[in-house]
Amino acid sequence: MTDNDTPWEPPLAGTEVAHLVGALDRLRTTFRWKADDLDAAGLRARVGASALTLGGLLKHLAVVEDDIFTVRLSGAPLGPPWDLAGWDSEAWPFTSAAADSPDELYALWDGAVARSRARLAAALADRGLDQLVHVSAPDGTRASLRRLVCDLIEEYGRHTGHADLLREAVDGLTGEDPPPGWRPRAGQPIPGS
Repeated sequence: MTDNDTPWEPPLAGTEVAHLVGALDRLRTTFRWKADDLDAAGLRARVGASALTLGGLLKHLAVVEDDIFTVRLSGAPLGPPWDLAGWDSEAWPFTSAAADSPDELYALWDGAVARSRARLAAALADRGLDQLVHVSAPDGTRASLRRLVCDLIEEYGRHTGHADLLREAVDGLTGEDPPPGWRPRAGQPIPGS
């Protein structure tokens, strides 16, 4: 197995930036693997009484990616494709996903992740993890870029666990990491590949 077989793996020994971004990208890749290559029924499947679906998670995490590395990072509005959305509640990304095709859901997530990667790379090149970002606490204390990255790692950690259960219920797919050489069947390539 080579690094090209598992480009999502963080370095064994690297800088803080390399480890944080690597951990985030491994979670993104694992989530995408869990949600990959499903039809509309698979993306709409639920477990038990929960209304959570893989399609809903794809759309929710796409919004979160854009929110963190647009609104919270710089204060800019979300913009396309979210500025045209019919938001009626915080649950909208989860509930509206049932009306979206698999291609639309994968494109939303893949596009949001590509934008986030570019914005994060530019911010890191500009002033690094210690820079203060737009979002602040009620007392005016601003968050650091490090905090945004850690918040997104936490968000993916939570929802990748949900995706594990949902995907296993859909077709029995289990596993902690994508197999060596895995690539999404549709959408964006995995970084480093």
